[in-house]
Amino acid sequence: MALEETIIQLKHMGKEFKTANGPVKALDDINLEIKRGEIFGIIGLSGAGKSTLVRCINMLEIPTSGEVLFEGENLAALSEAGQRKARQSMGMIFQQFNLLAQRNILRNVCFPMEIAGVPKQQAKARAMELLKLVGLEDRAKAYPAQLSGGQRQRVAIARAIATNPKVLLCDEATSALDPNTTKSILELIKQINRDLGITVIVITHEMAVIEAICDRVAIIDHSQIAEFGRVSEIFSEPKSKIGRQLILGDAVENVKFDKSRKIRITFDGRSSMEPVLANMILASKVPVNILYASTKDIGGTAYGQMIIQLPEDEADAARALHYLKTVQVPYEEVNGDVI
Repeated sequence: MALEETIIQLKHMGKEFKTANGPVKALDDINLEIKRGEIFGIIGLSGAGKSTLVRCINMLEIPTSGEVLFEGENLAALSEAGQRKARQSMGMIFQQFNLLAQRNILRNVCFPMEIAGVPKQQAKARAMELLKLVGLEDRAKAYPAQLSGGQRQRVAIARAIATNPKVLLCDEATSALDPNTTKSILELIKQINRDLGITVIVITHEMAVIEAICDRVAIIDHSQIAEFGRVSEIFSEPKSKIGRQLILGDAVENVKFDKSRKIRITFDGRSSMEPVLANMILASKVPVNILYASTKDIGGTAYGQMIIQLPEDEADAARALHYLKTVQVPYEEVNGDVI
């Protein structure tokens, strides 16, 4: 789908909350354009304002300043009925699923259609169709308490798209799920975006979620947009301090290598498809400095050597070496001229 037409536009949008200690600015001069059919990510640390931002998009929170345009219409200028109709075009899923405990799965999915006045049999047929889409048609009579977290989120997704919305808002939708379940839910969201053409807005504090499914991303920090653009561009060269922190992590900037240990890793028969260094960094969460590398792939087998520098911190260095020992990668310490 060509990402050309703007479906949601935020113009100089701001939001203040009145508190006993005076006004608190939750959002300040937010300007964003979200294209029809894309998966757009909004990421920030806790308290940055991202959940308030998504609630302003569907007018659950009324912005204090600026405009929210949905398909070119200023939502604040619409009548209450007009706002309600626009809100029905935006399905929403939450971190805690928000299912109705006293209703079975089928009736949970029917709920928004009941509110919209869809005839009972038509709503039931549509709900069964959606439960099949999310892989839960055999659990229609089960209750939320009988389902796993991932299954409940699938029901929440089915409910959110029951009234054929044009936009799906996902507010920390995978934060309460384990990694494998998160992966399957993200795949489902991608499928819904691809097959149904629904624009998806993903609010999260997890970079892995953005990387997995988003086309573009905005990074929000201290109530303002710090930077935005295509995910590939932001990930390869974050320009803001918060962008570097979220993508590269705090540890990377603080690692010192000046007087640290150097080791020579020998490749003498391991599969060239095994990412030894990447696996070591991921497993030990320790960055390394590559000083020299000379390796060849001969018939799918890696031969050669690589000299890397470990961080000065002894605990970090020990974790990296422990990983190499565990997976039986040969190495030795080197001093002086390393090549």
